[in-house]
Amino acid sequence: MATDNRKVILGALLLFVSTALILGTGPIDVAIPAVAAGIAALGLAAGALLVGTSEDGRPV
Repeated sequence: MATDNRKVILGALLLFVSTALILGTGPIDVAIPAVAAGIAALGLAAGALLVGTSEDGRPV
């Protein structure tokens, strides 16, 4: 099975940035707007989807 490296890299980047936005602002008590939190949550979902579908065959 071949892995599409572009999907893995882009998915990992989306996961990293979205996680940093959501979890990174908690300890420093900076409230992020609800719109930014929603976009970050969509980024997490999109990143997980890209990483999950990066290989050939049926995604689980």
